[in-house]
Amino acid sequence: MILVPKKSLGQNFLLDKKIIKNIVDLGEISNESIIIEIGPGTGNLTQEILKRKPNKFFAIEKDKNLSIKLKNKFQSNLDIINEDVLSIDWNRFSNVPIIVFGNLPYNISSKILINWIRLSNLDRLFKRFVLMFQKEVADRIISKVDTSKYGRLSILTDWKLKVKKIMDIDPDNFYPKPKVKSSLVYFEPKNNYFEFKDPKNLEKVTNIFFQNRRKMIKKPLNILFRNSKKIIDKLDLDEKSRPQNISPMIYFQLSKLYEEEKH
Repeated sequence: MILVPKKSLGQNFLLDKKIIKNIVDLGEISNESIIIEIGPGTGNLTQEILKRKPNKFFAIEKDKNLSIKLKNKFQSNLDIINEDVLSIDWNRFSNVPIIVFGNLPYNISSKILINWIRLSNLDRLFKRFVLMFQKEVADRIISKVDTSKYGRLSILTDWKLKVKKIMDIDPDNFYPKPKVKSSLVYFEPKNNYFEFKDPKNLEKVTNIFFQNRRKMIKKPLNILFRNSKKIIDKLDLDEKSRPQNISPMIYFQLSKLYEEEKH
């Protein structure tokens, strides 16, 4: 069976064996954990994971042809889940902490990450994530306040995850070669994080602020709150600030105040 990578599924297969080994080393595989690989493709990373003899190993592969090929190649050493990663119910896995590896499809990588962040039991389900993103997306994920890439994705990630960029990877290390650089990013769930009734309120608040990231914050505050002056005083905000000048903690507090005002 000749497999042609599918552009619609964002398929770019990692080839470099040294990088693959580095990725698996970062995961610190142990027998107490469930291993999940997202988008295993032709199984290059899968093969390296299997060398570490994981106790339970699942691979999520949406492409039916690749699923069949992986099943034939690895036999009973691997459980293939032929589903869309965006539709997975993560609670189907037991209470054993999950280690996730993934060369994520770049067209849906942010969606996948946000789906995890929305989980109320993220810190109980997952131990760590070792994930590949398009470099531009990775830079947005890790960016800090007062920088040009800082925005919704940085704030949502900071809410529930500790994050570190490990390295940038050139297109030459993939087949087919993507047009952009990639980045390897390491995440661990935070045990303590700011509590909301509904995390979608944080998404709404950050969305309204960053729709006009160059405008002063007075406008989004007026959209969200009946009395924006009261909020400015309460959080000691400078109304001439721009959205990128506001720290994640202030966004968390704003979202909490927005929740309280709605009810």
